[in-house]
Amino acid sequence: MQNELKDSFYRHVAQTSDAPMGLQIDHAEGCYLYTADGRKYLDLISGIAVSSLGHRHPAVVEAIKKQLDRHLHVMVYGEYVQEPQSRFAKLLTDQLPDSLDRVYFVNSGTEANEGALKLAKKHTGRQKLVAFHNSYHGDTHGSLSVTGRNVYRDPYEPLLPDVHFIDFNSKEQLDEIDKDTAAVIMEPIQGEGGVIPAEKEWLKAVRKRCDDTGALLIFDEIQTGFFRTGPLFAFEYYGVVPDILCLAKAMGGGMPMGAFVSSSEIFEAFKYDPPLNHVTTFGGHPVCCAAAHANLETLLAMNAPEKTAEISKLACHMLRGEGITEVRGRGAMLGLQLKDSNLTQKVVEQCFKEGIILGWTLHSNSLIRIAPPLIIDISILEKAFQIILSAVEKHR
Repeated sequence: MQNELKDSFYRHVAQTSDAPMGLQIDHAEGCYLYTADGRKYLDLISGIAVSSLGHRHPAVVEAIKKQLDRHLHVMVYGEYVQEPQSRFAKLLTDQLPDSLDRVYFVNSGTEANEGALKLAKKHTGRQKLVAFHNSYHGDTHGSLSVTGRNVYRDPYEPLLPDVHFIDFNSKEQLDEIDKDTAAVIMEPIQGEGGVIPAEKEWLKAVRKRCDDTGALLIFDEIQTGFFRTGPLFAFEYYGVVPDILCLAKAMGGGMPMGAFVSSSEIFEAFKYDPPLNHVTTFGGHPVCCAAAHANLETLLAMNAPEKTAEISKLACHMLRGEGITEVRGRGAMLGLQLKDSNLTQKVVEQCFKEGIILGWTLHSNSLIRIAPPLIIDISILEKAFQIILSAVEKHR
């Protein structure tokens, strides 16, 4: 059976690279993945910043089971009053500033960014978009158009016109944001670009420039959201509130879920000229909303900011030595910068052999991604960091 499944995977499932990890997952629980051949792996990347409560958290599983007994899909988005949607929308917006009082549910992060770009254009009546070099916003055409890496963009040109890229953390180029700009889209901490945090004063300058020109500010918090960086959302640390907030990944507790959040005033643009000008069939699926509600309730109750601070403190204290250049990021969204790509690959492979799943970011092959589940026991994380250090020592 195992060989049959592997054969089906490699022959019939579309591949995204020539070398997928190829783990045959039997089940997952807490911080661990278990394979069909009996191996156990500590997931230190949380399925790429998704499983902040670990895998199959009891509260999330129970919410899914309860909703399964009520109903699944009943109608396309926005027509029927569905309890899981409405309850989760209220819980989510209750945690946000007053200007972010309305939420549009979608299925993924790239869909959230697509919707945000459309909303900004429709509200402002403008077409120009400003984005940042080394950013990543997704792989659909609109999101790819504002992703700042030519290696991913070039095969699909032409993309959206009138997109202008400027340098992250550079005040000198903010004049590119002008009265023709519909929106500026950015990650408060660039994830796939190498876990690069925005400078606080620079981010405030971006906000002011948007205010001065009438451009909307879109924060892509798809990876930084839901306590990954300390606060519920990274913008809270910076004291800068976006006009549109994009969410996904850890939102659904392991279920596919995304959203973009804005003000009731800005969302008026989606109602008219014409009505139904932005719709989705499965966005806000009741099972996903039930899971997301349980996920957020649990995160709010567990003092997640304290746990992310512990994770960050331990990483900065332990992950030092020859071959290690830097630990950067915030909270539990960390990047371990090694001296070169060769060492990085060997360390990731060595840790994999020893039962620890690590990875690197899309735009950097010398940076190890560290994003553990927020439920991880600190003593387990300490042992994992020691294995990483030993691997660096062995291969440096």
